[in-house]
Amino acid sequence: MSPAEVMDSELAEAAQTLRDNDEPFAFATIVRTAGATAAKPGTKALLAADGTILHGWLGGGCTRGAVRKAALEALKEGTPQLVSVAPEDLLEEKGVASGDTFEGTKFARNGCPSRGTVDIFIEPCLPMPELVVLGASPVAKALTQLAPQFYWSISTGLDDENATKRRRFVVIATQGLGDIDALQSALSEPCDYVAFVGSAKKFASLSEKLHSFGISQEATAKVDAPAGLDIGAVTPEEIALSILGQLVRVRRLNTGDKT
Repeated sequence: MSPAEVMDSELAEAAQTLRDNDEPFAFATIVRTAGATAAKPGTKALLAADGTILHGWLGGGCTRGAVRKAALEALKEGTPQLVSVAPEDLLEEKGVASGDTFEGTKFARNGCPSRGTVDIFIEPCLPMPELVVLGASPVAKALTQLAPQFYWSISTGLDDENATKRRRFVVIATQGLGDIDALQSALSEPCDYVAFVGSAKKFASLSEKLHSFGISQEATAKVDAPAGLDIGAVTPEEIALSILGQLVRVRRLNTGDKT
């Protein structure tokens, strides 16, 4: 077995451990070099959520700062990043400065004596977002059956101790059975998005009760009600589809999530 194969195996095992623990991470691959560089194309590394290298190697310290910064941005936005680390005179020839982005490439200055150029592709790997469905209504059941096909991790409660490691979306589909309790729970926990299955008029009435219980108007104003895109849905399955469409739109547009 070659050193590259050993390293690939180690990277794969380490990445799987991070996935199992719902930890965000990124892969970094050197895709091109020019001039004198320590690392060569094809070299890979596994990056932690803070941008530090967990496994692998990307050459000397010349690229470390740029890789870390690009990794943090990739994980925040959920989109891959291509960073080119080059000596300042080459950046000037291209008409760019360190920190600039041009045609999809972010540029950084290489201040090392080697004065080589290294292009690195960084691919974020984010935990599967959590969809918490509260309620036992037909809509709730239809949504829990449909959503996993579109890469959502389904929960039916808000007590998961690992939930803070992943993005959390909540859909309240109690439909008259425990609406207030479900809303209080959702608005008292850290959530990226909350939607309520019910009319705007009904939610307005429930909001007044929530305010009397100490829930702020700012919190209730963030709840999407009624949940779902307006597609003329009638059946529970159609309503679930409209809700899922809305969830996908929020998930993709807010962060560019590629999960």
